[in-house]
Amino acid sequence: MSDKPVRAVLWDFGGVITESPFVAFARHERETGLPDGFIRMLNTRNPDTNAWAKFERSDIDLDAFCPLFEAEALEAGHRLDGRAVVALLAGPVRPEMVGALRRLRERYRIACLTNNVRSAARPPEQAKAVAEAMSLFHAVIESSKVGVRKPEPRFYEIACETLGVAPDEAVFLDDLGVNLKTARAMGMRTIKVEGASQALSELESVLGHPV
Repeated sequence: MSDKPVRAVLWDFGGVITESPFVAFARHERETGLPDGFIRMLNTRNPDTNAWAKFERSDIDLDAFCPLFEAEALEAGHRLDGRAVVALLAGPVRPEMVGALRRLRERYRIACLTNNVRSAARPPEQAKAVAEAMSLFHAVIESSKVGVRKPEPRFYEIACETLGVAPDEAVFLDDLGVNLKTARAMGMRTIKVEGASQALSELESVLGHPV
């Protein structure tokens, strides 16, 4: 781990600033009779070339994504509605995370690093809360706009270049270990987010002061 002072705090969005979409995936699986973890499994098969990866990089749009994704699901043994799964990405904002952003942005460079899709829509109240959270970041790096995605190293390089920091001057919070592995290999301090309280407590330990 670097002994350089932390100058930047980097945040994943879904599952960190908002409730994890995995919660919605699990609910959908229960409601539709799918095996537990089926959607997550599908999204991690051929993770660089599957429909989900292409959609997050904006290599394809929603209309092209749905038949590809649904075909992958059928090949894995079950039927899925691609548009219904995309709609599950819109989780509620965690207010304690937004409070931390407000406090930290005066002391650190902060950025959102998100694998996202252009077609994810939210109810009006959620959309307002998301817009307020996004306004607190000094930079937002979106896979659907930059054409690369976590855990590709270039995605993290873009974030650091945008903020004007070196990787070993940053701490990165994400709810997926595969995304943290690349960041850690580049020299970042990392925190796996399993809940808001846990993540903020670990962030306090890294930064050495309350958040």
